[in-house]
Amino acid sequence: MTWIQDSNPAGNAYLSAFLASIPLLFLFWALTSKRIKGHWAALGTLLLAVLVAVAGYGMPATLSLLAALDGALFGLWPISWIIIHALFIYNLSVKTGQFEIIKNSLAAITDDRRMQALLVAFSFGAFIEGCAGFGAPVAITAAILIGLGFRPIYAAGICLLSNTAPVAFGSIGIPILVASQVSGIDALAISQMAGRTLPFISILIPFYIVILVSGWKKGLEVWPAALVCGASFALTQGLVANFMGPMLPDILSSVASIFCLTLFLRVWHPRKSWTFDHEAGAAGKAKLAYTRGQIFRAWAPYVVLTVLVAAWGVKPVKAVLDHFSLINIPIPGLHEAVIRDGQPMPAVYPFNLLSAAGTAVFFAGLVSIVLMGASLSTALRVFLTTIRSVRWPLVTISAILGFAYVMNFAGMAGALGGLFANTGVLFPFFSAFLGWLGVFMTGSDTSANALFGKLQEVTATKVGVDPVITVAANSVGGVCGKMISPQSLAVATAAVGLVGHESEIFRFTIKHSLILTTLVGIMACLQAYVFTWMVPVYQKSAAAAAAGQAGSSASGLACLAATAGTVILITAMSRMIGKSARP
Repeated sequence: MTWIQDSNPAGNAYLSAFLASIPLLFLFWALTSKRIKGHWAALGTLLLAVLVAVAGYGMPATLSLLAALDGALFGLWPISWIIIHALFIYNLSVKTGQFEIIKNSLAAITDDRRMQALLVAFSFGAFIEGCAGFGAPVAITAAILIGLGFRPIYAAGICLLSNTAPVAFGSIGIPILVASQVSGIDALAISQMAGRTLPFISILIPFYIVILVSGWKKGLEVWPAALVCGASFALTQGLVANFMGPMLPDILSSVASIFCLTLFLRVWHPRKSWTFDHEAGAAGKAKLAYTRGQIFRAWAPYVVLTVLVAAWGVKPVKAVLDHFSLINIPIPGLHEAVIRDGQPMPAVYPFNLLSAAGTAVFFAGLVSIVLMGASLSTALRVFLTTIRSVRWPLVTISAILGFAYVMNFAGMAGALGGLFANTGVLFPFFSAFLGWLGVFMTGSDTSANALFGKLQEVTATKVGVDPVITVAANSVGGVCGKMISPQSLAVATAAVGLVGHESEIFRFTIKHSLILTTLVGIMACLQAYVFTWMVPVYQKSAAAAAAGQAGSSASGLACLAATAGTVILITAMSRMIGKSARP
């Protein structure tokens, strides 16, 4: 049985778009006005999407339910797979006492909560985003901030806001590469355009963070540190995106930011360290209470995590791992059963057991058991506790991905995209909000680019605007929607122990999300009609290079061997010097 998708079933584009927006409007209402728990809001949104797809868009009920199942499976794997093991590493670190050493090492750099937010949430979070993405940065950094003493609501909100700067180039540049494949525009050109837009946002985020943490007066007191943190990140991001492509901007920018801010804090520090009002007060920089070897051992799980997720992002490694474990499972009854624009839509579930980023985090968790000296029984208890703590966030993530898939297969996403496409000369401004909408629905900049990338290219060409502007705006505007996506909220609440309080974090971040998206839209308009010199020169035919070559099996195996050797070396060193080295 096949079904022909119709993105305008009402015969009126505005009415069809209104029908498609009903689940979204319910989700906003549930999270803002009614403060419904995230998993119930997500399940209600999924149910409404299925009802609208069937009753409003004429989609067979069986197909709509299968689309929801397809999305829910993707929510469980690979996304939830990352979250579980990222939180396991943190929880095991707390259980074994290693996190006390991490806290002391950070407090020895600075006891100021504003500086800690910049180092952990912004700079270190960007590094994890560049390597892994898909929820790992928020899960890891929010847990660390909680351990340092941050209020849960602030820890979650800060990490979500910080995750804005690196998302467009996350997971070794996957969002940009997907945008290139979908739109037919050269990946380097999209990277260059994003690299001429996003740094203006990136340099603002550290200021945003310190003001959000401590208020305007206290936030502006530390403007030199915020400037060093943001400027080093933004400058590196712009240069790498323009001259090296989309794969390394996050990793190199975050390293530059951590390095510059740490050095700066050696010669400059706020006159008075700021702490939350529920704390006793600042006592000055902490004295290192542990040896260098003990500090190295405490941080070693995160070093191993970084090494592994970075290796998993290398194409030859992914190709080798997929060769041994990738199973593409067509969804029975849904695969090629929906016809869109004359072409059957594939519905293939890729079960990539070894190459999933979460598997790298899983291996890091196994190594962490040895690094932390935990017994197997302790590790098992911590793992079971972690599973129990994230059970409702996993429901939220699966329901939201199911909703996104229903929207896509039913033609509802196309109806909403078509509404934005009717904005004429203002389309560059609204292109940012189209990306924002895509990320809000799917929780992923990659998915948003896959969903709306081609529409951005076609519409921009029709209105006489260089399509690289709108395709890049889709990705850059999309990053601003990451902080309010229910999927992201579920990750954040799981990390800080606020499961069921997603609506509070949503209200905390929504205004910042809209402000930043508006800025991106304004910049896209200026680039389209005023500062046209900012648009890169490119050849559309070069787009085929976006996919790149997977690389040889030999290089992939060599990289895996080098990674394994590095992890073994780190483990051996941490165990040997963890008790004996001196400060």
